Amino acid sequence: MAPQPVTVTAARVVRPDRREAFEEWARDVQALAATFPGHLGSSTLRPGAGSDEYHLVYRFADADSLAGWERSPERAALVARLGDLVEDERFARVEGLEGFFGRTAPAAPAWRVILLTVLGVFLLTSSFHLLLGPLVADWPWPAQLLVSALVVVNGLRFVVMPVLTRLSARWLRPGSRR
Repeated sequence: MAPQPVTVTAARVVRPDRREAFEEWARDVQALAATFPGHLGSSTLRPGAGSDEYHLVYRFADADSLAGWERSPERAALVARLGDLVEDERFARVEGLEGFFGRTAPAAPAWRVILLTVLGVFLLTSSFHLLLGPLVADWPWPAQLLVSALVVVNGLRFVVMPVLTRLSARWLRPGSRR
């Protein structure tokens, strides 16, 4: 199986009086991470009203690239600077298509993920062609394909795959507890 991209979210509750220092630290971390092989991007999600929890999200091309970043002495030096900036921290890691399904559980067998995805695409494309096909039939085919792709991808991500993974949870991951 080909290496899969890995996304890590570090949630940190920042001391209210140390927010400015934390934001500077987060900028330094992101700038350093961007220099490492396999880095695909990162961002800082600031807390909403009434919260002090920041989320630093970073993505690497594969687990080996991520390990290179996480084991680096440069990163260790930056983490040591956190000191009294944070009160609590948690980490979540998602690999490959698991992020598409919004899960952090152990990976389902690839063949089951593929079958479930094909079912979702089939359901959405069939529905699109039955319901919206007549409305776009006179459009140029690139426009028809673009609208179809937008409907299918968004429908998969936000509606169909969450429902299908919930309904097929025992089949998708037979060894895991629900």
